[in-house]
Amino acid sequence: MPTPISPHTDRNASDTESLQETTAIIQVIERAALNPDVDIDKMERLLQMQERVLDRQALLAYSAAMAAMQTELPSIAERGQGNNGAYATLEDIVDTVRPIMRRHGFAVSFRIQTQERGIQVTGILMHEAGHREETSMLLPTDISGNKNAVQAFGSSTSYGKRYVLCALLNITTRGQDDDGQANAPAKHVTPFQAGQLNQLLTACPSTTQEWFAGKYGGAEQVPRSDFDKLRASLQKRASPHRQSH
Repeated sequence: MPTPISPHTDRNASDTESLQETTAIIQVIERAALNPDVDIDKMERLLQMQERVLDRQALLAYSAAMAAMQTELPSIAERGQGNNGAYATLEDIVDTVRPIMRRHGFAVSFRIQTQERGIQVTGILMHEAGHREETSMLLPTDISGNKNAVQAFGSSTSYGKRYVLCALLNITTRGQDDDGQANAPAKHVTPFQAGQLNQLLTACPSTTQEWFAGKYGGAEQVPRSDFDKLRASLQKRASPHRQSH
């Protein structure tokens, strides 16, 4: 009886074949580069081809590592308390995901830019193979609680890092008592979170807006447990041009 081949084995075989094909293309380009008779224009096109091949290889490695990492990322407990309810702290998120990211060859960095309309926090998720993805969030300065200018900047920056990181890694959060409240009524998002969803919806295609209305009715009716995943999904569908206006 033939030995069954698992999907994991198929994937490894496909990855090996792709790597061999990529290596062969690069070797052809390298040989051409050593030939003094090769036309310069042709050489430039070959180098551009090599760059595309390497980019594709890096993307494949990134995608495979991301898929593997997703199976290990847990839901983060909401242990922080703020004016708008409980939330998962940046420290808890980072402490939880950092060792998992390291095992799969990922690292994250942030870029903070001050703009007229607020503070833009951009998260960059990098993989050791060379591919990277990024997402941004524009936030107003958090002046709640009589914060001074430095505290307001720090609060908005921390908030942005939390949600950008969750969006990049598709992380969900949960209340600490969720395990004992499986049958309890779903808690809805806070007014502040509903405002974020509405802002993103205005930048989304009409089909997305219709889907949202059909499923939730309005942003205020979104269960808190759906917020992080829903916000990440809307961010991917939102037009940056429309969102900036």
